[in-house]
Amino acid sequence: MERVIILGTGPAGLTAALYTARANLEPLVIEGLEPGGQLTTTTEVENYPGFVEGIMGPDLMDIMRRQAERFGARYKAGLVESVDFEPGAHKIHLDGGDTVEAATVIISTGARAKYLGLESEQKLIGRGVTSCATCDGAFYRNMPIAVVGGGDSAMEEALFLTRFTSDITLIHRRDELRASKIMADRVLNNDKINIRWDTVVEEVLDVEKNEVTGLKLKNVKTGEQSEIEIKGLFMAIGHEPNTKPFQGKLDMDEVGYIQANNTRTNVEGVFAAGDVQDSVYRQAITAAGTGCMAALEAERYLESKGQ
Repeated sequence: MERVIILGTGPAGLTAALYTARANLEPLVIEGLEPGGQLTTTTEVENYPGFVEGIMGPDLMDIMRRQAERFGARYKAGLVESVDFEPGAHKIHLDGGDTVEAATVIISTGARAKYLGLESEQKLIGRGVTSCATCDGAFYRNMPIAVVGGGDSAMEEALFLTRFTSDITLIHRRDELRASKIMADRVLNNDKINIRWDTVVEEVLDVEKNEVTGLKLKNVKTGEQSEIEIKGLFMAIGHEPNTKPFQGKLDMDEVGYIQANNTRTNVEGVFAAGDVQDSVYRQAITAAGTGCMAALEAERYLESKGQ
């Protein structure tokens, strides 16, 4: 039986792997569906401390992976299908039929942004299509951009982006915003934001440049089609935590985020770190911080059990 199993290899999981490996706990890390997490779909990362000139997302994750491996972290390909949490012997059932068992489990399976599902959108993720204004807004200084959504998250993204450009189109499929009144009023009264009501994105255009150059839009009431030129498309239609295998096993909020107290879940010996338990900040650095916290909590738990 393993002492520590870590689920996920994003910033939270790999930081937890580094700390538990340096504590001689020889963690087993289950790589998950997307080894490296969301940062592997990101181009340049400029806001992770320690990289003056920035670093490519996949390169950052590779460095973190190798750093943890240097101290004894082990990696196993696999996707969690179900779990059986029992004190002192937590079982993780993987696709392919394998089952692994551990005294402690750190869940860092992350969350995924919701996208429209358009083929043209998917191929341009990281090349003009993004879901994080805080991460990528500065790349679009003085450029035309668009935000899709109508809730508070979309309002926050659009308002944040006004720091960098005065040419923002907010695209919403309804004729009124779903956001809270105070957030909606801020957007409606901002001259830098133009709202396209009753409108959906039909296609993300790239004009053979392999980067976003515009959008094909459709008015859902009139059927009228139009095109706009943009350089960046920010999706703000929500996030979905990767917690399906843990439903009914752990306390979660109404959306599905794991509820944790200093990374401790309601199940003894099971900890949660990163975006899987954070619906607010969703940054690589905050995920890494909670990965460290979870590792320290797991180490202390094992010490308390004489393991």
